[in-house]
Amino acid sequence: MITQAAIATFDNLELDCGITLAPVTCAYETYGTLNDDKSNAILVEHAFSGDAHAAGEGGWWSNMIGPGKGFDTNELFVICSNVLGGCRGTTGPGSINPATGCPWAMSFPAITISDMVRLQKKLIDHLGIARLLAVAGGSMGGMQALEWAVVYPEHVSAALPIATTTRHSAQQIAFNEVGRQAIMADPDWNEGNYYTGRPPARGLSVARMVGHITYMSDESMRQKFGRRVREGQNRFEVESYLHYRGSQFVDRFDANSYLYITRAMDSYDLTQRGALSTLFENIPTRFLVLSFTSDWLYPSYQSLEIVSALRSRNCDVAYCNLTSHYGHDAFLVEVDEQAELVRGFLASTLREARAIGTGHGRS
Repeated sequence: MITQAAIATFDNLELDCGITLAPVTCAYETYGTLNDDKSNAILVEHAFSGDAHAAGEGGWWSNMIGPGKGFDTNELFVICSNVLGGCRGTTGPGSINPATGCPWAMSFPAITISDMVRLQKKLIDHLGIARLLAVAGGSMGGMQALEWAVVYPEHVSAALPIATTTRHSAQQIAFNEVGRQAIMADPDWNEGNYYTGRPPARGLSVARMVGHITYMSDESMRQKFGRRVREGQNRFEVESYLHYRGSQFVDRFDANSYLYITRAMDSYDLTQRGALSTLFENIPTRFLVLSFTSDWLYPSYQSLEIVSALRSRNCDVAYCNLTSHYGHDAFLVEVDEQAELVRGFLASTLREARAIGTGHGRS
């Protein structure tokens, strides 16, 4: 598998809030080889805490991307970029504000899922790709995949929204707010101006601990931890696990990015443009929608709302609610059945794209 990492810089990016960022950088990685007519490109969208490093050693979706895997890099050219507002090479609150020479911190403008996708469109244009074979992602990545299909339908042959929604419920917003409040209550947060001092590690760690609880299911936690106590410590195994996950997160994520990205997720509402069914009117994009039976953070009914809207407009959509006890994390950890579905769906999409290219496709 050929892997490359790079950063693209663009003169400016107009944001939904009315502010223009100038310049703006976008960190990305690619896997596999782009074919001669650039018809085999897949854009993989990361979830909230992910980044551009999707595959290879330490990649957040390495069990899905690679030779013979769900996103088969023997056939496909896979692209993954760090989202706008992130902290792994793409412009975000930790980046330097050119007007002040200091980190943006909380003066960074408000961002949206639409802004993230608009930057990705600039990246895809920069790579010279006129039409993506597919856009795929889980959780927040699924929101971006839906945004691509609605805003740029002529540039996306297929979309794979996985364990996602068109808008957050009150419960989903509530969990994000708990995380934000944990960060802002940390004395080291200092109204976001902590880049020359100590970061709000305790608050960010607690925010991540809350997040991890929502990613798992009652059954998966019971099987993994039960009520076992860690040997030599007066602490349950599940407590130790959460503390470890929290401290690990602090080492790689920026607290202000946490605030900005969760706000973008909470504010996202595809239906603000109109009724969901009307948004999919005459859309040429094919869809594979996946959900998981034990996912209580992004429950299956939210995926079914997407599927129902697509079917009401006779769109090309396949749907599967996969049985799993891993909760929301299932799309990251229990991938065998998911990979088989994705591999088959993308193979048929690629065949159809090639048939259309030779004049033998659907009329």
